[in-house]
Amino acid sequence: MPDHVVAVDGGNSKTDVVIASTAGRVLARVRGPGVLSPLVDPAGWRDGLVSLVEGARRAAGLRTRAVSAVYFLANVDLAVEGRIARRELERAGLAEITVVGNDTLAVLRAGASRDWGVAVVSGAGINAVGVHPSGRTAGFLALGACTGDSGGGIGLGIAALGAAVRARDGRGPATLLATAVPAAFALRRPGEVAVAVHTGAIRYDELHVLAPVLFATAADGDPVAAGLVDAFADEVAVMAVALIRRLRLARTDVEVVLGGGVLQAGSGVPHDRVAAGIAAVAARATVTVLDAPPVFGAVVEAMTVAGSPPAALARVRRALVTGR
Repeated sequence: MPDHVVAVDGGNSKTDVVIASTAGRVLARVRGPGVLSPLVDPAGWRDGLVSLVEGARRAAGLRTRAVSAVYFLANVDLAVEGRIARRELERAGLAEITVVGNDTLAVLRAGASRDWGVAVVSGAGINAVGVHPSGRTAGFLALGACTGDSGGGIGLGIAALGAAVRARDGRGPATLLATAVPAAFALRRPGEVAVAVHTGAIRYDELHVLAPVLFATAADGDPVAAGLVDAFADEVAVMAVALIRRLRLARTDVEVVLGGGVLQAGSGVPHDRVAAGIAAVAARATVTVLDAPPVFGAVVEAMTVAGSPPAALARVRRALVTGR
């Protein structure tokens, strides 16, 4: 009889794989590169993920199939991407039951006390998901600037760089970002950073390193940086509120979970501002910041499918949070 589950949280920058026994013991945990959309090369996409899972299986000394395998993945935003991802991962035959969803669900399942609510995730990009008590879901296309997305580490980095360039060339107000931004890349002027991005010497996705620079500059009292951080917090609230309204949850005690590298504790995001924006529409809502690895959400789903007891989930959570 299968006695273990596979849980995968695949983001833009990294993928976290956990194999746990149905009794709640972590058998293996490995990390690998981020995941792309399965549209371009479905078989190659599958092989990359399966290779990572197989590495975890070897580390755990397992040869049998899992009871369930749950893959919560970035860049599985479109219905067609979900169908392809599920087809390819079921073909891999690693588990009796295979579940595939967007990585926003990992944050919701890891941080909410129930299987419904709202999660806003900000890592390299930004996205959100809402689940109604009936199981109905709502989300966003979240394909980047072309779908109106604003936020995420890369977006915040671009905003910080833009403010720094504008301050230097006279189009914008003075800001400490004008020196802090180039210093992050060992350069002297914001324009040098912009030119390096334009020529490819600095990749767009490297601009996420400017997010903590932006938060630190705002904490130092810089009004321009503080304005950008406040605008980001307002956007997080807007995303949550949009889902709450679409799912008609405004009068419920809906839980809103904030997750991802940019939103989690210690980042400098004004969570009280986010909570106030949500409370203006959903007075009974509770807003929490995820304090466990998002991959725990995939574990929750996988172990729920496998019928594991709550005590087993608690043991896995403790191991993932404390490392013991």
